[in-house]
Amino acid sequence: MTPPAAAPAFLASAGWGNAHILPLAGDASFRRYFRIVEEGRQAVLMDAPPPHEDPRPFLAIADHLIGQGFAAPQILARDLDQGLVLLEDFGDIRVREYLDASPHEELAVYERAVTLLADLHRLPPADLPPYDRAVYQRETALLTEWYCPAVGLTVDEPGYIAAWDAVLPVVEEDDAPKVTVLRDYHAENIMLIPGHEQSRGLGLLDFQDALIGHPAYDLVSLLQDARRDVPIEVEAEMLSYYKRIAGPKGDFDAAYAVLGAQRNAKIIGIFTRLWQRDGKPRYLSFLPRMWSLLERDLAHPALAPVAQWFAANIPADKRHDALAGHAPA
Repeated sequence: MTPPAAAPAFLASAGWGNAHILPLAGDASFRRYFRIVEEGRQAVLMDAPPPHEDPRPFLAIADHLIGQGFAAPQILARDLDQGLVLLEDFGDIRVREYLDASPHEELAVYERAVTLLADLHRLPPADLPPYDRAVYQRETALLTEWYCPAVGLTVDEPGYIAAWDAVLPVVEEDDAPKVTVLRDYHAENIMLIPGHEQSRGLGLLDFQDALIGHPAYDLVSLLQDARRDVPIEVEAEMLSYYKRIAGPKGDFDAAYAVLGAQRNAKIIGIFTRLWQRDGKPRYLSFLPRMWSLLERDLAHPALAPVAQWFAANIPADKRHDALAGHAPA
């Protein structure tokens, strides 16, 4: 990971002219991150290069979350023309690695993360576009656009759209609260940080795609994690816990299953696209988990039309590890 050419001048203008620039991480997008270290202090440099990336949504949502008392990274400096943002550094303790090393803490940590969601859902949402039918359908279409051709299937696309149209009304009920949906709330985007009692000691990352939508979405993102196995008993207990402390309206279990299926179908398509279009085959290794989660969601009665479409269009041997041969060893 070579730092962007504009980074030294940007850091110098921000008062970090003698800093060392160390590789930190990349992700599924074009964004890259570097740790900036100088004389006992450190920060994180986000490289969000235009025209592929626009850091402004991240900045706006960070300001909103900080204003509501949550621990989003403070913005230390910015150069939007270069796509460079200097951020507060939350350290190295991600929930993912912490739980890998301390599995006995799993229930306690997930309880904190679910409590944070309930806190967020009690507050006014950010000024953002809605997570509406058009977005849901555009995302679910990623499965038929990318995954199905990759496994050699020609499927009934109009029937797929119609099946989702039949089940999505459960998440569009008027009495369901409209909340800030972070959209990528899971163990690799949550940091354990000291202090920040109001934010449950949890630092939030990767929320630039936030929309206004149903409160079940981020709960699904957390408990049906694409990148780590959350024990089914932990998922069930945390779903029950959220309902107990948040008192959601409507058929929340049905909404949770529908949004779980919607999200998991989308991710199967995205991970296939990351392999085929972007040359990132490691994401194929997550597909067996995604198919297991999707099939579990499809078993809910609220998803009967979508389940019937999958049964008719994607046979068992074209699911799970059908692309395993293309994944890195």
